Amino acid sequence: MYDYDIIVIGAGPGGYPAAIRAAQLGKKTAIVEQEAFGGTCLNWGCIPTKALIASAERYHQVATAERFGVTTAGVSFDYARMVARKCEIVGRLTGGIQALLKSNGVERVHGTARFGGPNRISVVQSDGATRWLSAASILIATGSDSAMPGFLPKDKRVMDSRAFLDLTVLPESLLILGGGVIGCEFACMAAMLGTKVTIVEMLEDVVMMLDHDVRRVLRRRMEALGITVLTGAPLADVAVKRGGVAGTFKGQKLMGDALLVAVGRRPNTATLGLDCAGVNVDARGAIPVDAQGRTTVASIFAVGDVVAGSLQLAHAATQQGVAAAEAAAGMRSNVEKTCPSCIFTSPEIGLVGLTEAKAQELGRAVNVAVFPFAALGKAMAAGETDGFVKWIADPVTGQLLGAQAIGCHATELISEAATAIRNEWTADEIGHSIHCHPTLSESWMEAANVLHGACIHLPKR
Repeated sequence: MYDYDIIVIGAGPGGYPAAIRAAQLGKKTAIVEQEAFGGTCLNWGCIPTKALIASAERYHQVATAERFGVTTAGVSFDYARMVARKCEIVGRLTGGIQALLKSNGVERVHGTARFGGPNRISVVQSDGATRWLSAASILIATGSDSAMPGFLPKDKRVMDSRAFLDLTVLPESLLILGGGVIGCEFACMAAMLGTKVTIVEMLEDVVMMLDHDVRRVLRRRMEALGITVLTGAPLADVAVKRGGVAGTFKGQKLMGDALLVAVGRRPNTATLGLDCAGVNVDARGAIPVDAQGRTTVASIFAVGDVVAGSLQLAHAATQQGVAAAEAAAGMRSNVEKTCPSCIFTSPEIGLVGLTEAKAQELGRAVNVAVFPFAALGKAMAAGETDGFVKWIADPVTGQLLGAQAIGCHATELISEAATAIRNEWTADEIGHSIHCHPTLSESWMEAANVLHGACIHLPKR
């Protein structure tokens, strides 16, 4: 009756795992991608930014190595080579994804997809020809694009994160509009390489999803890198001038060689023809789904950044894609609710579950415990004593409800906390679990013991 059992539209971190999982379950599967396999995450997001951040961190570590007794002279960097390394990594990974799809028997189709009904799509290919495909189930994983406010001038010096990643010469000075995750990650990377960075955030602080104590550490470290952080008002009067890009903040004149716009992302649904399939969208064009990723049309699923209320995280999209593929194949599968987030600023940040601020907003009583890296032997040895780990727990049962970490390797540390919260562990269970010494991970054990007054390595209050 149909050409395929399942068609996936979009080969990003939500789409290609969904296609592979569907094929593993014996379903005849095709995947349609209009640009590059791996999507934004692999080509213009997670991977390239982390490659450049790794290069920037390496340079910064060498340039500041004297405190470790290491003397260096004539330290310099070649940003064009850093970008070339980034491109090489991306190329290897995109090729790897295509190889994975091929090995699982997934047919790859290049072109732009549009619905012609709940079970049919047209694909306009690079040569202009249109190919029609049909499937019992169709999964939408088309991701999102950077939002560019209409009041900004159109000029190559006013760019989104994707355009910035294509630069081979780093600006000497940089204005960043938006103090969210993307803006702060780029700010730290550029500042570590000597760029004069100014962030303008309309809200009262940067990365407002974090608790205040975490934001305080981040902001202090960013300012120590030379980043100017301006919050609580918009960037106004933006104009491109001969010397670069100008603007004002509370009447203060600002100037930079370029302006990086990092004010959020919008779902890629406008050209899909969802009305032809009967799929409902909200005012932003995002798609409401149920716990399995199913839209208002039973045969159509959606995952990742196109989903209403999405976390806009690659690993969240991957889990959603796998769950939706399993549901389309007839399995009982649901999207996981516990999903950690990681932020690659300097220092790194990880968070999962309930925050202290959200608990206060809900009027929910919680116990909070913090263990600082400054009291940790491994952190001292590594010269990374800024930051801490933090547990949010139920005051009656001791169940762990949320966690945040800021500091060295926080993006790795947060996975232990996510496992504990997903499996409804208590502070007592983590506190009695032996952790290796000396490591950063033992901070979770110490913080759990703080909750019931049994911490060995903090002074008694």
